[in-house]
Amino acid sequence: MPANRRVQRRPDRLQAVPRPKTLPVSSTFSSLPLSAAMLANLDALGYTAMTPIQAQSLPIMLKGHDLIAQAKTGSGKTAAFGIALLDPLNPRYFGCQALVLCPTRELADQVAKELRRLARAADNIKILTLCGGVSIGPQIASLEHGAHVIVGTPGRAQEHLRKGTLKLDGLNTLVLDEADRMLDMGFYDAIADIIGQTPAKRQTLLFSATYPAGIKQLSASFMRDPQQVRAEALHDDAQIEQRFYEIAPEQRMDAVVRLLASFRPESCVAFCFTKQQCQELVDHLNAAGISAMALNGDLEQRDRDQVLAMFANRSLSVLVATDVAARGLDIDALDMVINVELARDPEIHVHRVGRTGRAGNQGLAMSLVAPAEAHRAQAIEKLQQAPLNWQQLDSLKAKTGAPLQPPMATLCIAAGRKDKLRPGDILGALTGDAGIPGSQVGKIAIFDFQAFVAVERGVAKQALKRLNEGKIKGRSLKVRVL
Repeated sequence: MPANRRVQRRPDRLQAVPRPKTLPVSSTFSSLPLSAAMLANLDALGYTAMTPIQAQSLPIMLKGHDLIAQAKTGSGKTAAFGIALLDPLNPRYFGCQALVLCPTRELADQVAKELRRLARAADNIKILTLCGGVSIGPQIASLEHGAHVIVGTPGRAQEHLRKGTLKLDGLNTLVLDEADRMLDMGFYDAIADIIGQTPAKRQTLLFSATYPAGIKQLSASFMRDPQQVRAEALHDDAQIEQRFYEIAPEQRMDAVVRLLASFRPESCVAFCFTKQQCQELVDHLNAAGISAMALNGDLEQRDRDQVLAMFANRSLSVLVATDVAARGLDIDALDMVINVELARDPEIHVHRVGRTGRAGNQGLAMSLVAPAEAHRAQAIEKLQQAPLNWQQLDSLKAKTGAPLQPPMATLCIAAGRKDKLRPGDILGALTGDAGIPGSQVGKIAIFDFQAFVAVERGVAKQALKRLNEGKIKGRSLKVRVL
């Protein structure tokens, strides 16, 4: 990374790496051997044309072949394997016929939600999530009633297998979703143990954003003559502007503050390597008056839910996370990504950066590069097949105004799904009878034992007073501002 390199005038865009040409495939779902009910449901859900990963993988999966698919979040992969695993299900057999393993509870919840939408075409398909971080008792009770599809994390699935509460004798389809991250999180042995308890005559579908050596090892051990497909995410790479800043290692924390003060994003994910680095950056940002929280693997599930809900509903400006902790994050309209330190793998860099610039929005990806990381920058340049856009840190000008604070505030309600609380109950309590206008209420997220509602920052005290003095669903519930 030459220090004397001339800064380019035109910002370079993140360019997709050219792929080998594939044979043209039909992009209509009606070209697939699916039931009329499934086709009608896909139409009702607004699935008009297949995404590239769906068009490449579905014909293979529907024939029963094993598959390795390289696809990122946002590529339509969940619907692809969802349609494939639902196709051979027998609704009359209440045993686990399909198992989907995911790295995190958030991703498992997203996958289960999507599968339930896809399963509307069939009669009475039961889909159950088995994840850690929550009590195992209710899961055991649900398993006793039987389920057709299980979506879970490797650790909790393994625990149920040990207890004998989960049986996989009737399994047709095993899906390993975001397999690279499961390996990063140390789940190889757990996955191997689970696979060892499945029938030999099963279909195995492996989805991964990157293709490290561990994936090759996994597929060689557990898959039968797998076919391979690769597709890019749906986000438009031309929508992302990347900038690289050469820094001295001791400038790193202050450089993040300068970037935030200059661009003032409403939502930003800052990627760090270690939990310690995450916490140091959060402390540094908070000291500068910037709203920031850390997301790491040590957080209790309840706290993790809280941090993610606050970030998703725009009452937290900066989420500081490790790659593993951020896996499965699906945040709409993310304004900026900051690589506090360059990723060691250039494909992980592309994956990080691809979280911004989605759904037609312009995204910014800022990377801080110390001299010792020059080889990482060169690897990214080689993968992208385009010169990096180097900028000077001194060229950043702080915009005037208050420190970076989010537009919304979050109220936490001490009741949730298990208390039969619904979004409409919360909205009604806030807006009914001369309450605050519905336009000032943001996202509502309900978990098992707690719920979060975003309101505009200016009406947070009024909303808190209203909920604490009034009743939600006829009950007085404890409410606090986070």
